[in-house]
Amino acid sequence: MSHFEIELAALKERLLLMASRAEAAVNNAIKALVERDDDLARRVKEEDDAIDQLEQQVDAACIALLAKAPLATQLRLITSAMKISRDLERVGDEATTIARRSLELSQEPQLKAYVDIPRMATMAMAMLNDALGAFVTGDTARARSVIPRDKEVDQLNKQLYRELASFMIEKPTTITRCLNLMAISKALERIADHAKNVAEDAVFLYEARDIRHLGGGEH
Repeated sequence: MSHFEIELAALKERLLLMASRAEAAVNNAIKALVERDDDLARRVKEEDDAIDQLEQQVDAACIALLAKAPLATQLRLITSAMKISRDLERVGDEATTIARRSLELSQEPQLKAYVDIPRMATMAMAMLNDALGAFVTGDTARARSVIPRDKEVDQLNKQLYRELASFMIEKPTTITRCLNLMAISKALERIADHAKNVAEDAVFLYEARDIRHLGGGEH
């Protein structure tokens, strides 16, 4: 194994560490919301700095590797890693948003049973998990299967928005809680978008095809 290949393997490792941190942050933020666990919500907010630092490390490693005139396949891996790390950093940001809103929600009585939000979180995290799995294994069929699932999360987000909007009209005292829940729902919808981006990057990496804006890449 050449020194360059060792550096590439280290880059992938760092990216996967970042992915596991981002996934844990989202899962903990949702747990903090459901269990009204303020300490856990605060820990999620603190963890965001570690994810940001990992993004900077991935970027620095990518720039150093680009300077070594990589082959086309290696070049795709490096550029995909830069894009994926940006999406993962944003997943971390969305986890922080969820944690912050959870802290606000725990100050008031729970508005309703949390069913849709944990369901959306499960769907978005399964998408991210499959997209990252495809990136690691080169399974582009798995990556492509992620893309249409984004619409299901969008639908749940819209459904929840409508429900919360009617709550606000019927009972104005619920407005603050509804707005916080809307923000959490939107954060999960964005996490699904980032998962879709990672899946598209995995297809680009292994097939050298840009399938963005092609409705799942079946063209």
